[in-house]
Amino acid sequence: MGVSMAVGESPLPPLHPVAGVRLATVMAGIRRAEEPDLVLIELAKDSSVAAVFTRNRFRAAPVRLAETHLQNSPSRYLVINTGNANAGTGAAGNQAALKTCQAVADVAGCEPEQVLPYSTGVIGELLPVTPLIEALPDAYQKLADDGWAAAADGIRTTDLRPKGRSVQVDLSAGPVTITGIAKGSGMIRPDMATMLAFVATDAAVEGSLLRQLLTTAVGKSFNRITVDGDTSTNDACTLMATGASGIALDSASPDLGSFAAALNQLCIELAQEVVADGEGATKLVSILVSGARSEAEAEAVGFVVAESPLVKTALFASDPNWGRILAAVGRAPIDNLDVGRVAISISGYPIAIAGGLADTYEEPVVARAMQEDHLTVEINLGRGDAQATVWTCDLSYEYVRINAEYRS
Repeated sequence: MGVSMAVGESPLPPLHPVAGVRLATVMAGIRRAEEPDLVLIELAKDSSVAAVFTRNRFRAAPVRLAETHLQNSPSRYLVINTGNANAGTGAAGNQAALKTCQAVADVAGCEPEQVLPYSTGVIGELLPVTPLIEALPDAYQKLADDGWAAAADGIRTTDLRPKGRSVQVDLSAGPVTITGIAKGSGMIRPDMATMLAFVATDAAVEGSLLRQLLTTAVGKSFNRITVDGDTSTNDACTLMATGASGIALDSASPDLGSFAAALNQLCIELAQEVVADGEGATKLVSILVSGARSEAEAEAVGFVVAESPLVKTALFASDPNWGRILAAVGRAPIDNLDVGRVAISISGYPIAIAGGLADTYEEPVVARAMQEDHLTVEINLGRGDAQATVWTCDLSYEYVRINAEYRS
């Protein structure tokens, strides 16, 4: 058995079609004219679908409705609009989400409960339903199995580039495909960000196992990234299994481990793409915390460091100000930390050992290493065997400009 990743030129590699999935992307003019902003995804009958949604208490109307529909009916269609989050819109927002699902049902000949709605964009503005509904017949007519790349572009908001990954996994019963797209650039600290991700496979996986696979994959990927520490009202990650390959996986399948590993890696790469495309970002930064008593402890330390504005601005300046990192570790929510055991390095260069400056530290050397566009900050807590990696980016002047001008 083996795994062959689709490789292509940056930013978007070739995306393999997934049997049983068709996609279409059109311009509805929801916020701006002449930009793709409406995506329709069709799933084969009897597909399994699992999703995780934001934990933000101001969950958007489409999030709440998608969750309800997912629990009560087999899903056949997903509809995604950009430019408007339909969040913080009260009863009118609920009606807009319901009307959207009904409009898809009218065009596709399914029940409205079989439609999952997703929205992303500006919060607190009413969703203009009329242009969305008017664009749906065109979207339905354009459904095609090779629509992944266009959909990756159509779900963007402030993203500078589309994000997608595709993998073909050779299992003992034959090959299966996993393809996914994601969007997100700011307001990123998934707890389960204006982040959306859609991943599909032609393997047959029943619902409860699919949910388990998704939960594990998200825990290792989308829930380990942060751009600015803000969680969105609209986050969602959806995993779809059509079964069109004829290859079934269950909890006893010897191939399940290979499939899960490929799914996890695909989600990790999509998550890293989200961070690398963070608003104003110039560097992708991996925060590897080891020597922890538990994975949760390592993750907690990683997020405190990754979300420190002082650390992030030092990363932007290529300034090896290790005191900022040490201070962030010191305020992480862990008990009885012995700072005399903490060691820190950047891109393999030791900076702090036993809680103090390393004898071998050479600031010009580390500063040059920090000019690379992919850095690794390693923090060893010296108190256990567990570890976790959190991915983040630097904080630049451009982040402030983008968000100051977001609604203009």
